[in-house]
Amino acid sequence: MSLTRRTVLKSAAAAVPVAALTTLTTLPSSATTSREPAAIGRLAEKIEAGMAKYAIPGAGLGVWYRGREYVRGFGVTSVDTGEPVSGDTVFRIGSTSKTFTATAIMRLVERGRISLDRPVRAYLPDFATQDASVAARVTVRQLLNHTAGWQGDYFEDTGQGDEALAQYVAGMTKVPQLTPLGKVFSYNNAAIGVAGRIIEVVTGKPYETAARELVVDPLGLAHSRFFRSELDGFSVAASHNIVDGKPVVEPSFDAMPRALHSVGGLISSARDQLRYARYHLGHRDLPQLLSDRSRLAMQSHPGPGGTLFVELNGVGVTWMLRPTAQGPTVVQHGGDWSGQHSGFLFVPQRDFAITLLTNSESGPSLVAELFADDWALQELAGVTNLPAVPRQLPPSRLAAYEGTYVSQQIGFDGKPEELDLDLTADSGELVAGVGGQALFRFAFYRKDYVLAQNPDGTPTHVRANFVRGTDGQVEWLRYGGRLFRRQPATKKTLRPAKLRHPATVW
Repeated sequence: MSLTRRTVLKSAAAAVPVAALTTLTTLPSSATTSREPAAIGRLAEKIEAGMAKYAIPGAGLGVWYRGREYVRGFGVTSVDTGEPVSGDTVFRIGSTSKTFTATAIMRLVERGRISLDRPVRAYLPDFATQDASVAARVTVRQLLNHTAGWQGDYFEDTGQGDEALAQYVAGMTKVPQLTPLGKVFSYNNAAIGVAGRIIEVVTGKPYETAARELVVDPLGLAHSRFFRSELDGFSVAASHNIVDGKPVVEPSFDAMPRALHSVGGLISSARDQLRYARYHLGHRDLPQLLSDRSRLAMQSHPGPGGTLFVELNGVGVTWMLRPTAQGPTVVQHGGDWSGQHSGFLFVPQRDFAITLLTNSESGPSLVAELFADDWALQELAGVTNLPAVPRQLPPSRLAAYEGTYVSQQIGFDGKPEELDLDLTADSGELVAGVGGQALFRFAFYRKDYVLAQNPDGTPTHVRANFVRGTDGQVEWLRYGGRLFRRQPATKKTLRPAKLRHPATVW
């Protein structure tokens, strides 16, 4: 769900009362409160309570429920101006942008310009990776289902010119290969960047122009743009950091390298996002960009599964395919950028969709309550997560998982960075910490799968899992969709972390 690893180790923030900021704004196109189904009212109450608890100034909501559309704004675009959020207020949607990239790819597939199962080099002849054999074999489909196997968090800033994405892809030789091609799911921003470059080469146009011509404009998404310079006259949600428990506008959060636009750069509104969801549900009152066969192919034939905050059967053509206890598949994405966090999912068999956009660094806490937990799905779509009952394991079994797990990324400056996560056994569970501070407890609910809890044992609504190597030994922790490589175990004492929301992207 996340564009960056910042959400990966997010701890719950202490509750901060900001009820004065959470006035509900009902748009003219929405039903009045008295005419709404009770479930929509309960959803609004849960959002307002979450905004108050987590110090979120504003949110945009879109819901398709029982054949009707509900679009609302909550709170304010900025604590400095007090402007109310509406359903047309724009937020950066982060990684849901990947599905726009994939929809554009599928339009080119239908035109015979791209084949999902041809090698990337059929379109980018000079494409190179650190492992030369991978560059020669990786297919477009493997880019889009996150099985390319190289390190996914590659964020180098290559400038704001039209050549930014080409230069970004040329830098792929510095990105290490982690797993064999096509064998393991690992969330991969870099792979979608390569897909965006394929669009540029095939169309002969900058990614943003092509994406608008192929997807955004034909669908009539009037409040969806890639560049902030295009937002004149729009209601724009300011990004907020959390300082001493209170939201503070942070303009520096608005910057994004242009090379990441195909990965997470779209700026959009709740109304537009709901329209986009309805298109992918197959609603006939909208322009039909793809044949039903191609649209449904995006939501099927997943690659290898695992976890990305929730359990996944795998990823289709960028859509995360999430199982439920009742059988229907949840089709999901969502995204994160500094001060802008969102959720997005739909359930085709229930003709249901929901999207929520927030403008605070504390947004992931509310997004997790609504898009990882059971509540919204059960209340509005009648489905739930696969059951997960935590149980304590003896030290002898936990020992197989103890150790230091290392994740890497390449930052905006093009330099590698590492994050070490220490896992130690404690009272039948694993304690996960960074730098001696305990951030989570991992409680097993089946072999290799865990529920992430706060240090005090309260739920984060997040699931993770361990990945074994060919020798059957634990080799990786998959958390937030990222792979953390296991190192030999060393006993470390972890102290509870101060609960806060980091202000930086990492």
